[in-house]
Amino acid sequence: MSQAFDVVVIGGGPGGYIAAIRAAQLGFKVACIDEWKNAAGGPAPGGTCTNVGCIPSKALLQSSEHFEHANKHFADHGISATNVKIDIAKMIGRKDTVVKQNNDGILYLFKKNKVTFFHGRGSFVKAVEAGYEIQVAGAKEEVITGQQIIVATGSNARALPGVPFDEETVLSNDGALRLGAVPKKLVLIGSGVIGLEMGSVWRRLGSEVTVLEGLPTFLGAVDEQIAKEAKKAFDKQGLKIELGVKVGEVKTGKKGVNVAYTNAKGEAQSLDADKLVISIGRVPNTIGLNAEAVGLQLDERGAIVVDAECRTSLKGVWAVGDVVRGPMLAHKAEEEGVAVAERIAGQHGHVNFNTVPWVIYTSPEIAWVGETEQQLKARDAKYKAGTFPFLANGRARALGDTTGMVKFLADAATDEILGVHIVGPMASELISEAVVAMEFKASAEDIARICHAHPSLSEATKEAALAVDKRTLNF
Repeated sequence: MSQAFDVVVIGGGPGGYIAAIRAAQLGFKVACIDEWKNAAGGPAPGGTCTNVGCIPSKALLQSSEHFEHANKHFADHGISATNVKIDIAKMIGRKDTVVKQNNDGILYLFKKNKVTFFHGRGSFVKAVEAGYEIQVAGAKEEVITGQQIIVATGSNARALPGVPFDEETVLSNDGALRLGAVPKKLVLIGSGVIGLEMGSVWRRLGSEVTVLEGLPTFLGAVDEQIAKEAKKAFDKQGLKIELGVKVGEVKTGKKGVNVAYTNAKGEAQSLDADKLVISIGRVPNTIGLNAEAVGLQLDERGAIVVDAECRTSLKGVWAVGDVVRGPMLAHKAEEEGVAVAERIAGQHGHVNFNTVPWVIYTSPEIAWVGETEQQLKARDAKYKAGTFPFLANGRARALGDTTGMVKFLADAATDEILGVHIVGPMASELISEAVVAMEFKASAEDIARICHAHPSLSEATKEAALAVDKRTLNF
């Protein structure tokens, strides 16, 4: 007889493992199924985020930033560092250790919260009186039953049509995170989060990096003023970014890859490189879920159709994270996972898409929450804007990193904060204050009146809020 559970979660990424833990905290008997494997074939829960996304990329960004500081910036601090070298194998090994620590941490949390973990691929079998039968295809085949099902199967890298990933020459984020040597020349197609972060890692380590972007604008989802400031910094660093290109034929061979493209002026161009990274977005992962067996509705993108509360077309089946609508962000998936577990328990889970922060972990970092200035203009909103540069911030000067600014957008009549946008040092940490403020419907004046520690980068946030009323104190 198959094991029966109150809640079965398919997928152990940020949305899935968090949903499983929260459901267990609420008193449910919970199972979580995940198929990720480590190098030894053992379980590696955490999904794309932990294994080939957020966590490993930050490990490499940190290592490469240390290397660049030692080579280019230590002298400014009176530190002599000559003949600095990078051991790529050791750097990748450290990254792998960080990933494994996170994998093991999730397995520990399952044990702590009494979540039953199944290592394998989960798929629907059929609807039954007790809920749904779910097959686990792993080291051994078994079928379990769940009264409530939460699908959290994430997403996969989108391939360029006609150019499949081989993870040797044509790389997804996975291959880009485990290169064995620094490529002399690296081409990236797509200037989104993955492209810029991976481009930054390998540029710092010595690659000649070219980013080819099809859109005519740089980082179109980012506030335009912030995006322009970021591009200025990237250009200065030597990251070559070409906008408005149309990629043509891609040829791979023993010596590398050739990319033919047309530039923004309509001129035919060609680039030779050792490696090519494709970062043109991600697609929902419903392959092998066997959604058709139970009539689970998918949209034209292959995403699971859900309502505002993450309910699918089937009673007792929910879906969260990258496999549904909304931003493909790990923390958005986590919030949805918690909310769904609480809704199953009869509570009122909360997810506000307008206060989900976005971060790009380049140097300078880029972070934002709420609406951009171009979005406000598009809806003819009446607003006020205030900016403050890190150049005028004492802590930024002491750090030796004064690139960028903080920007506030507030309602012209009520002063409610509509958006906060940051490019500069530690933007990923600074944005949290703005998220809290917006959740509490704070005004720019509220932030302007709060005492911020001195000297700190957060003073730039206070000053930008003051700038909304044109009364900055330090600029």
